[in-house]
Amino acid sequence: MPGKRILIELKITLRQCRLDDEIARADTMKTPLKDKSTNEEIRNRFDNDVERFSNVETGQAATIDAPLAMELITQAAISATPVINRCLDIGCGAGNTTIKLLREYSGDFDCDLCDLSERMLLKAEERLMSETSGAIRRFYGDVRELALPVGGYDVVLAAAVLHHLRDDKDWEFTFRKIYALLRPGGSFWITDLVAHENKNVHALMWKRYADYLVSQGGREYQEEVFAYIDKEDSPRPVTYQLELMKKVGFQTTEILHKNSCFAAFGAIKGA
Repeated sequence: MPGKRILIELKITLRQCRLDDEIARADTMKTPLKDKSTNEEIRNRFDNDVERFSNVETGQAATIDAPLAMELITQAAISATPVINRCLDIGCGAGNTTIKLLREYSGDFDCDLCDLSERMLLKAEERLMSETSGAIRRFYGDVRELALPVGGYDVVLAAAVLHHLRDDKDWEFTFRKIYALLRPGGSFWITDLVAHENKNVHALMWKRYADYLVSQGGREYQEEVFAYIDKEDSPRPVTYQLELMKKVGFQTTEILHKNSCFAAFGAIKGA
């Protein structure tokens, strides 16, 4: 019947309009890569936000499932690499992830901490001194530029940091460097903000994230978080990163957890 067909087509059109509206509202990354925050701008923001990153029990409040993701990547690191002598924590912040790894490992190991923010590094060092008798070294700067020991690490951790990488060359250079820093049998673990390959799925996941932020701190808080994501961040899909891990040489990859636009995953270097 023509009338029924028109009604169905109208419903489909309205549904598509709502979806298009959700996609537009969920597109939090309108800023071109060339206009994203510089390292200096990122450093300045984190220099003034140390205490928010200093709770190992809660992690970052703006991150969905932060405590679970931290637990999973540290437990997976120990399962994949049972003997840990030295760990590198990229973008260590105030040290939460390394502290969690030490507590899960129930033993001492040397800790190398890397961050753009010197205030974060000092806070992480202060907190770790009561967690391990191993050596603690601070590396102030961008991991892409730092002189770090090739083959010198059993575990590399990267929590909420790699989304600051920009173009494909940047991502591949960093992943190749991390691969080279690991000893044979070492492992690399990430928990981070992620994008999605399909724009409709991307819109769905970011809408869920927006709803989560509103539930945590209201609409103004959600808009504040989305504003600095747009300015600072350039996340890639989990699938992109897993493929890149294999491309640079990792033998196996693992997905541990994903909820909305946050994921925990990693890779293991061949022995």
